[in-house]
Amino acid sequence: MNDIDRKAKWRSPQWGIMLGVGGLLIAGGGVAYRMWLSPPVPQSIAVAAKPLVETVSALGRLEPEGTTIHVFAPTAAEGARVESLKVIHGRSIRQGDTIAVLDTYARRQSAVRSSQEELGVARSKLAQVEAGAKQGEIQAQQATIGRFQAERDTQTAAQQATLARVVAETNTQTASQQATVAKVIAETATQIDAQQAAIAESQAGLDNAQLEYKRYETLYQQGVVTASIRDSKRLTAQTAQQKVNQAKANLNRITDSGKQQINEAKANLRRIQTSGQQQINEAKANLRKIETSMQQQVKESQFTLNKIAEVRPVDVTVARSQVAQAQANVAQAQANLDAAIVRSPQDGKVLKIHTRAGERVGNDGIISLGQTDRMVAVAEVYESDLSRIRSGQKATVTSKNNAFSDVLQGKVVEVGLEINKKDVLNTDPAAKFDARVVEVKVLLDEAASRRVAGLTNLSIQVSIDVKS
Repeated sequence: MNDIDRKAKWRSPQWGIMLGVGGLLIAGGGVAYRMWLSPPVPQSIAVAAKPLVETVSALGRLEPEGTTIHVFAPTAAEGARVESLKVIHGRSIRQGDTIAVLDTYARRQSAVRSSQEELGVARSKLAQVEAGAKQGEIQAQQATIGRFQAERDTQTAAQQATLARVVAETNTQTASQQATVAKVIAETATQIDAQQAAIAESQAGLDNAQLEYKRYETLYQQGVVTASIRDSKRLTAQTAQQKVNQAKANLNRITDSGKQQINEAKANLRRIQTSGQQQINEAKANLRKIETSMQQQVKESQFTLNKIAEVRPVDVTVARSQVAQAQANVAQAQANLDAAIVRSPQDGKVLKIHTRAGERVGNDGIISLGQTDRMVAVAEVYESDLSRIRSGQKATVTSKNNAFSDVLQGKVVEVGLEINKKDVLNTDPAAKFDARVVEVKVLLDEAASRRVAGLTNLSIQVSIDVKS
């Protein structure tokens, strides 16, 4: 068979059908072989148990416990410029310490001196108006007024001392008599109690003697004992009765005598109180009389002084108004001068200087001030983890950028009440920056706070132990 015949045979339909059937058989055999080798597919797959979350991790930042404040100039409306800076970065300052002196200080200091000079001129004019033409008589009358006032003060003080002495004596006598009344009452009660005990004792002896007499009377009637023995027992009973009667009489005498002594002591107390109150009223009346009389003398002397001065009240009023106005100007100038000095509103450490000498105060103020004695880690916890966070849980803080190598310890002290977008800078391109987070504050212990006192706003990683 030549080449042409061979090519024609392979191109015939029968050969095509045979080749297709053979390919299908081969493919089917391969599938069956693989199914035989593969294990059976299970009908159901067990679901793995959800792991128990023990910690919640979040990014955060460091800041002082009392937050960071920006100190501004009190005269920002004038576009204040810092003349000299009095603080150093990283140094601690106290409340009231000078932070900076503004360039308006010299001008305002000059305004204070000018207003003080004007006040001196106004006072001199007032003294000139008040002096009048009869300076010698004015001084003499002023001396008279001073003498009356001194006499008034002396007599008033003396009478006040007399009043205090009378009150003290009355109180002392009253207290003493009250003690006497209490003593008499106590002594009377003691004697009554003692006599009542004696009566009870005598009554017991009487009861016993009467029983003894009745028993011997019965024995006498039976002929067991003699009349002499019976009479002896009757005499004993009669003697016991007399003792009881005598004890009761003594009780009545003690009671009557005690009541009389108590009434006398109370009467003396009322007499002392009445007499003392009368003396107090008289001393108060004398004090009022002295004050009224001396005050009247002072007023009359003052009226005479005003008459001698021969100065129109309207002139004095004008001069005094000028003095008051000058004093107000001095106070205003001093307040403006104080506003040119920026002082620290609280204790703290200078975290950053925003404005140097020669620069104008910008939007960030002059310095940032914070109390770095205790540091707080502010963690931004996803809202989905918020239900597992509560105050008091333990937490650890680590540095994302190896700013410190230690693992800092702390505890949750505050869980935020507001949900915001994520704020901490993260270099992870897969981070969800539109995630909703809550700020959770972790207070570091003292050792940890000292370790990171100079790392405010440092980016950190916080892990909160939700089991604690």
